[in-house]
Amino acid sequence: MPIEKISTIDDQRLDPFARLTDLQLRSRIEPSKGVFIAETAEVIRRALDGGATPLSLLTEERYLYQLQDVIEKTEAANPEANIFLAPSEELEKITGFHLNRGALCAFRRPHELTVEQAVDGAGLVAILEDIRDFTNVGALFRSAAAIGVDAVLVSPACYDPLYRRALRVSMGTVFQVPWARLGGDVHDWAATGIDHLHSLGFKTAAMALSDESIPLDSPQLLEADRLALVFGTEGDGLAQSTISRCDWTVRIPMKHGVDSLNVAASSAVAFWQLRSLIRKS
Repeated sequence: MPIEKISTIDDQRLDPFARLTDLQLRSRIEPSKGVFIAETAEVIRRALDGGATPLSLLTEERYLYQLQDVIEKTEAANPEANIFLAPSEELEKITGFHLNRGALCAFRRPHELTVEQAVDGAGLVAILEDIRDFTNVGALFRSAAAIGVDAVLVSPACYDPLYRRALRVSMGTVFQVPWARLGGDVHDWAATGIDHLHSLGFKTAAMALSDESIPLDSPQLLEADRLALVFGTEGDGLAQSTISRCDWTVRIPMKHGVDSLNVAASSAVAFWQLRSLIRKS
């Protein structure tokens, strides 16, 4: 597919980049037609290396040399993918900021893994309960990838890890960590989700403040054959119904009157402390 110059983002072929919301791109009604947008060259490279199918690439002419490997990988993955060039001021209308040596790429959404597929061979996994902050979702995935956590599971109400901002914050590591949706009830995923994990041989640990909580360095956590750490939203934390179904409630010991950490920070601490349970890396 030849590279084509476009003068304005009003071109209808740029709808996925400029006019469709993340929810519209996800296409819940027809998942096979779903699309996600990867932003910045690094995220696009990770998506391509992860096997995602590109549909169209959008960048500036002056970045063609720096993006040569991205363009070649895009064309190799899908010879019919469109390669568009647009002026920087038009790209800024889409992103809201200057894309330094950057690009945007529309990809076909991959088929989601089942829970069994995502945790196959896993020793340590993370669960995200109803986290509705793109930055926290992306940051948690980045920590999971960096430390080597085997898989991430997300509740039905958790923000999509493939939303544009979550992808950008994760630096594309979403494509390096197997993940899946867990639980069928958007209001109480744990009603079936925790039992599902128990049936797969997992012990479950709710990361929450409680009078019954045990410290993160408690020996029994490292004695588990398979362990799932459950993280909740900022402020409200985990649902009480979730905590009551887990095998343990776990806290990170703290000083100076600090009672909790941001979920992205607490997950990184927990992953490092329990890294000996990781199997796949």
